[in-house]
Amino acid sequence: MLLHPRLAADTQAIGETGEYWLRWMNDQRFPWVVIVPRKAAVREWHELDEPAQQDLLTMVNRCSLHLQRLTGAEKMNIGALGNVVPQLHVHVIARHQGDPCWPGPVWGQGSAEPWADGQQPAWLPALRDALAWRCA
Repeated sequence: MLLHPRLAADTQAIGETGEYWLRWMNDQRFPWVVIVPRKAAVREWHELDEPAQQDLLTMVNRCSLHLQRLTGAEKMNIGALGNVVPQLHVHVIARHQGDPCWPGPVWGQGSAEPWADGQQPAWLPALRDALAWRCA
């Protein structure tokens, strides 16, 4: 199973297990995590068997809880759109009043503001530690 090229281009690694790739969106405007199940040819959440659905929900909840705590977000946006990238992936985005797209959705709004080479979000090491993941 390979990570979709668009996800590989737009995100950076947080860590991975046999079940997931955990990535951060390379856009300084938002604290944004993407969880990608490592399941071949799965496009929709309902295509996972029930234990895998529950495991994914647990991972989404863990990421959301820690990202909100680390960023002080007022609202957490969670979505699995898949209209552009067919590979199943779940977005977890920390939102604040006054962010560039507030109160609207982040998708299709403005242009990403990538981090400079070698830079990363301040919350990233603490999230990695909270999830007990290390980049491979």
